Formats: sequence, structure tokens, C-alpha cells
Amino acid sequence: MSTKDQLSSLKGGFLEQRSNKELIEGILFSLPYLATFSLFLLYPLLKGGYMSLFEWNPFFPSESEFIGVQNYARMMSDGAFWNSLGNTLYFVVLTVPMIVIFSLGLALGVNRDIKGRGVLRAVFFSPYILTVSVAALIWIELYATGYGPINSYLSLTGINPPAWLQSYTWAMPAIAFMTMWWISGFSFVILLSARQSVPEYLYEAAKLDGAGSWRAFRDITLPQMRHAIFFVVIINLVWSFQIFGQPYIMTHGGPGKETETLVMYLYNVAFNQRNFGYAAALGYVLTGILVVVSFANYYLFRGNNE
Repeated sequence: MSTKDQLSSLKGGFLEQRSNKELIEGILFSLPYLATFSLFLLYPLLKGGYMSLFEWNPFFPSESEFIGVQNYARMMSDGAFWNSLGNTLYFVVLTVPMIVIFSLGLALGVNRDIKGRGVLRAVFFSPYILTVSVAALIWIELYATGYGPINSYLSLTGINPPAWLQSYTWAMPAIAFMTMWWISGFSFVILLSARQSVPEYLYEAAKLDGAGSWRAFRDITLPQMRHAIFFVVIINLVWSFQIFGQPYIMTHGGPGKETETLVMYLYNVAFNQRNFGYAAALGYVLTGILVVVSFANYYLFRGNNE
């Protein structure tokens, strides 16, 4: 073997040894995350799927009765399930467009060259740092029928205000509006960052071509921000489908069952009715809905991008 071949062989062995070392180091560094993922995400996911196939006995799991897909079949004739799903979809339709449009408007407004932009950013983001219980209690007082500020101001204008959280018509829109106020700060920060990353020379070129504000917004701002908008839409869809805290604190699912959402119904089935198998099946259905909605939005936005 020539000297050149020997050097090449030694180099190959060294590279292979280095590659194996990096692989082992990568696995070792990943172990804490993999252990956490397996313990808190993968195991509950698999255990929930297993439980959904049983009439689960939480005190004596070994005595649980296997019933196959009966828990899933039960949903087809469960009026409470369909009511909670309809309420959840109604909340999603009310909330997600409001949050996206409101956050985008705030981001575009704060991006302008105005005084106090830093203060406005802090003000618009500040509700997001509140916990759901604090935010809900604030709005319970604001919506209060007898002494709430909202109804007091409406009465001064001659409007007969409704009992917001006791109204079959207005309870869910009231919760949706409170949710928009509470979590729009997160979307606002994401969209503001995306707007600030749009090169200004694009607007200067559009202005030279005679483009007005609407055309610049349509042809430059929206296309350049589409990935951030897609992210905001997906995040808010996932959050909205999992709504629990706001109606649980503000209305307890009422009036009647008008604001009982899917997660609230799952909670009641699991912890009030002690039917953990059926609750696990409800959780899997909710997960399936979120996966379908997320993929639908992905292909919708991908189509727009192409």
C-alpha cells in the first residue's frame, strides 16, 4: 500500500471515529429531552389511547372491562358531546378571526413612526401576562349587570344592556371578546416582529410606481408576513379549541349548556361522572380535530404561497 493510500485510510478512520463520537454525544445530550418527552407526552398519549378502549376503573385498573370502540361509537348519539363541540366551533369562529385581525391592526399601527411606541407595545402585551383566572375575574366585574362599567356606560347612552354572562345570546360572544383582549398580546408581538422585518425599500418602490396604502398592504405587507400570519392562525386555533378556563370561571358552562365547551365536557365526564375511558376517547377526538384543522390550514396557506 502506497503512502497516499495509507494516509487516506488513516483519514477515513479518523473521520469515522469522530463521526461516531459526535453521534454518541448527540444521543447523550438528547437523553434528558427524550426522557421528559416520553414521560410527560408519549406515555400519556399511549395510555390515553389504551384507556379509551376500556370501561376504565381508576381504582382497580386490572378490573377494567375491554369494550373496543364503544366509547367512540357512543359519541355519535351523545347530544351533550355534539352540543359542546358546536359551542367550541362557535367560539373558534368568533375568536380566531378577531384575534388575528385585531393583532395585525395593532402591529401595523405601532409600527408607524409615532411617539410612545415602546409604551404602546407594553400596554398591548401586558394582558397576556395575566393568568386565566385573573383575566376572567376582571371581566366578570366589567360585565356585571348592576354595577359593571360596560353596562353603566351603555346605559348612559340610552342603550338597554344585556346581562352578558347570563344571556343565551351574548354569553359566548362576551367570553370571546374577553379572550381576544387577554391573548392578543402574543399574536401582536409575533406580527409586529414580522412587519418590522419587511424591507422598507419595497414600499419605496411601490410608492414610486404609484401604489396606494391598500395596494401596498395587499401586495407587500400580507405576502411578506404570510408565514407569521399562518403561525398566529394555527396557534390561536389550537388554543381556541382547547378553551376551558374562561367559561369554567365566568359562566360554569351556562346559561344552560350554552358555553360548555368540549374540554369542559371532557372534564365533567372524567371528574364528575368518573367515566375516564369515555373522557380519554373525547380527548383523542379533540386531538384528531386539531390535527385535521392544522393540516387543512397548512395546505391552504401553502396553496396561497404557491
